[in-house]
Amino acid sequence: MSKQYRIGAHENYRTLRDTLTDSITAPLRWFQPKKSSDGTRGTDAETFWALRDVSFDVRHGEVLGIIGRNGAGKSTLLKILSRITHPTRGHAEIHGRVGSLLEVGTGFHPELSGRENIFLNGAILGMKKAEIVRRFDEIVDFADLEKFVDTPVKHYSSGMYVRLAFAVAAHLEPEILIIDEVLAVGDARFQEKCMGLMQQTATHGRTVLFVSHNMAAIQSLCSRAILLADGCVQSDGPPPEVTGHYFSDAESSGEVYLDKWSDRKTSGEATITKLAIRDSLGVKTASVAFRSDLQFEIETRFDTPMIDPSFGVLIHGSAGDALLDIRSTHSNWRLGRVSGTITVSVMLREICLYPGTYLISPWISDSACRYDVDYVRFCATLTVEPAAGPLGDLRLDPNYGKVWIPSAWRQKDTASYLDENAADLCSGAR
Repeated sequence: MSKQYRIGAHENYRTLRDTLTDSITAPLRWFQPKKSSDGTRGTDAETFWALRDVSFDVRHGEVLGIIGRNGAGKSTLLKILSRITHPTRGHAEIHGRVGSLLEVGTGFHPELSGRENIFLNGAILGMKKAEIVRRFDEIVDFADLEKFVDTPVKHYSSGMYVRLAFAVAAHLEPEILIIDEVLAVGDARFQEKCMGLMQQTATHGRTVLFVSHNMAAIQSLCSRAILLADGCVQSDGPPPEVTGHYFSDAESSGEVYLDKWSDRKTSGEATITKLAIRDSLGVKTASVAFRSDLQFEIETRFDTPMIDPSFGVLIHGSAGDALLDIRSTHSNWRLGRVSGTITVSVMLREICLYPGTYLISPWISDSACRYDVDYVRFCATLTVEPAAGPLGDLRLDPNYGKVWIPSAWRQKDTASYLDENAADLCSGAR
């Protein structure tokens, strides 16, 4: 399949009226510009291919992870498979009832109660009334909104709204389930429930297509993964192998320029333009020794003046799981009003990550860390080398943790221990 978009144009969705109009005006098309060889009409408008010659098969009961950086074509692919849009070339052959979790909450009415929206949204998603009634209590319990089910959703917090929307969509019983990055909704407890539900779905023989930036979830839930890059399938195989190709784009030189880095979430107020990693002597490097000092430098261009922005660096494991979140607010450090281009740095003393390779994501948020001003995902790698001396045999083993903490061990004399307890008992009796 291939999908081409015109930049600045809106996607046209066909209705019955469109079909009738086309049939009436068909003779007039002889006088319109002919379509070009790629299936689009001749035009000077700029176009781009969101997908180009993508082809793959998914077997019954298979859980397929689809990964790629922002703009790789993941969401376009799922919209085609969900019949929301049509490919420019090629076709998708689907056998079975499809349920899509692309944009949770679509179809919710703010004036209706949670109960009414469950039935409304369930009907929009293709559930029959009897099916919604049968699963109603299960949906409400999953969303943890028993006390508020008869309250209009316009009074819900954003977290309550998303929990209810996900609960309705997640309790469909399709043969094919298409999921687009919805496991990132809600708080940590709700995300854990979502992961559990997805694992249960995967073990019940349903076919699942799962798009996510969470590589740990891809590796734990999926039996196979596909990596999309620039609209093409770059890699197809076991999840550990494919996620390894995904991370291979990360810069490993100790300095990376980020103006054009696509895999980011930004509000447009500021742009992280460069990240540098330095050792204890101030030398740029992507490799440091275990328990040595480490420094991160973040260069940022503020297009809009801000007051006390928060800076941070996320350190991830090799599967993309977050290990350490170093943020300026933890040190009660404030910048005041900032504008233009500035560079900030943070020093980590005696870094205690086990020897291995880690992924780095710098970020900026507002002063209260309520939203991302600019979050650049997996843009650099950091290698921690083994130390000399008695700790030289340490190696990164995901089964036994990833952070080393100093500890003191000693043997306590049994006789002395008994004497101390006897004395404590005697003093308590007195």
